[in-house]
Amino acid sequence: MTASRLLAKLEDFRLLPFFVVISMAIGIGIGQVLSISDFALTPPIDAIKAIIGGTFVLTVPSAISLGVPIGLFAMMYPAMTNVRLGEVGDAFRSPRQLGVVLFFNYLVAPFVMLALANIFVSDPELHTGLVLYGLAPCIAMVIIFTFLAKGNTPMALVFVALNSVAQMILIPVYARLLIGNVSFDVLVVFESVVLYLGLPLVLGVMTRLAVTRRGGEEAMERLKPGLSALSILGLLFTLIVMFSLKGDLILQRPGIVLEMAIPMTLFFSVMFFVVFFIGSRLHFSYRDAVAVAFNATGRDFEIAIAIAITAFSPTVALATVVGPLIEVPVMLALVWAAMRLSRRWFGETAPRVGVPESAPGAETRRERA
Repeated sequence: MTASRLLAKLEDFRLLPFFVVISMAIGIGIGQVLSISDFALTPPIDAIKAIIGGTFVLTVPSAISLGVPIGLFAMMYPAMTNVRLGEVGDAFRSPRQLGVVLFFNYLVAPFVMLALANIFVSDPELHTGLVLYGLAPCIAMVIIFTFLAKGNTPMALVFVALNSVAQMILIPVYARLLIGNVSFDVLVVFESVVLYLGLPLVLGVMTRLAVTRRGGEEAMERLKPGLSALSILGLLFTLIVMFSLKGDLILQRPGIVLEMAIPMTLFFSVMFFVVFFIGSRLHFSYRDAVAVAFNATGRDFEIAIAIAITAFSPTVALATVVGPLIEVPVMLALVWAAMRLSRRWFGETAPRVGVPESAPGAETRRERA
């Protein structure tokens, strides 16, 4: 019972902010002790390919870099066990929600980030890094934020899948338009989709099918507290890894972090609340509006970092590395804000921890919107 109560408080964000701060501090401490930011880091995908090919060289930074995909998997897998294949099909038949996501991701977000970079960032290389960060919509972590905010996870999955395909076509176009001539490897996007989205999706769906086949939905509901705990622990572990890899930059070059933090915080906040409010005006349900808002707000920091490392200077790469250190805490705050606004903007209360969506009253809450 003690563990259940603790998990409930974590998901209600009564204790989670403290655990987030502690995780950041632990990560920065590890980075300071090991001086990891002074090392040439191995991108996680390259490290995994090297392991498969038998050419992996074990070093402290390369080993810790593997924590990124491990942590993201621990975050993504529980959310994917919520995916019902029938609901995925329903999400494909949601043209208004899809239209809002595509409009804000490709006709608004890149230009909002460009405008904020023009206003707040004077250094040309940091400016390039910030604009690069705003080009691509997220293809992984928005599912986690949707999941934590009790949103429509299957719908978020569909939007993420569509964004992953659109990125391959549109990133070079937007990079040329907003930054200049950029050489871009489409394979980087494909590998990221497989690693951060495809693998946890396949295993999550297989888990759900196996569990429900043996014990029905009741058995799946009994697993949810443990899966939610795994997702939260994965989030905290990812924060420790990311801040251990580059978090000490906050201590070494606080001016750069502050210069990036102001426009990025404004970007995520403005984008989320505008899209979330539009969802309420279009009479989306709370669950759908959460999926739409997070998909239109989150940025693909994995792709931004990969492009910066291969095509730009170290300072540009530094700007993109700082990005997720700012994005993750801000997005967690937006999860809390969305749940707080659910009744005021949508006339319904976000489903509470431990209350199955099939429980009495849950469907009524969703239909009020």
